[in-house]
Amino acid sequence: MFADNPNMRGAMLMMASMAGFVFNDSIMKYLAADISLYQSIFIRGLIVTALIAALAWRYGVLRQSLEKRDRFWMGWRALGESGSTLCYLTGLMQIPIAAAASIQQAVPLVITFIGAIWLGEQVGWRRYLAIIVGFLGVLLIVRPGADNFNIYVMFSVAGVLFLVLRDLSTRQFSSDVSSLFVALIGSLLVTVSSGILSLFETWQPLTWPVMVGLSGAAGFIFFGYLCGVMTMRAGDIAFVSPFRYTVLIWAALLGYLVFDEVPDNYMLMGGLVIALAGVYSFYRETRQSKTSAS
Repeated sequence: MFADNPNMRGAMLMMASMAGFVFNDSIMKYLAADISLYQSIFIRGLIVTALIAALAWRYGVLRQSLEKRDRFWMGWRALGESGSTLCYLTGLMQIPIAAAASIQQAVPLVITFIGAIWLGEQVGWRRYLAIIVGFLGVLLIVRPGADNFNIYVMFSVAGVLFLVLRDLSTRQFSSDVSSLFVALIGSLLVTVSSGILSLFETWQPLTWPVMVGLSGAAGFIFFGYLCGVMTMRAGDIAFVSPFRYTVLIWAALLGYLVFDEVPDNYMLMGGLVIALAGVYSFYRETRQSKTSAS
């Protein structure tokens, strides 16, 4: 049935992609008791980079000549990729996984805001209103001044800003730059930066359970990336994109089953507000694009 329906196939791929990323996050959080953070990111990065390099070699894009402009934006994207990974996982170790995932869903709204303010993209009042509502959703989760507010929540917020830098830089690449090559460079920089930071930690012994866990995390994040790429080639993006918010369901489910984390009412309400604001903003963007095209 899904093979004959591109939209449903794209939706299933999007949900699978989100599941892959959340399973990766859950494993990394679970292993925090047995291995230091940057050591775990470094070892996982070695495995992920090897997988992406093998796929890039398979499709003949392991090496690619970049123009000066693309090299400039590649550097900024690599910074965004490294910063987002390190900040997000640092925060994730100390806050509920559902809260971290919900905050991260504000990325499309921030990109829309920056695109309007600094890049001159046309944004109507309805999308501005959706952005404001989405930011209020983030505040519901973060709750500055509340008892559960701490520096690790701010690490998650910083991760969002680095993700925005990554995605805005990606938009600037020439059309002939391979997505696989871009992913390879980003993964390589994450691995190198976490490796350097791990030198300031006490390395823990690598037991077989830990190595199996890190290999599983690498496999899930690679699976999530592949499904994400295939998603963009299946179905109508206006239909498929809202399914990205199924990440909140996966995060809440795994947080409860694995870490006994029960989202409070503020977290649930904030996640719902962010998701609805994001879906509406994307709907308005798609409608405006169709109107401009016609």
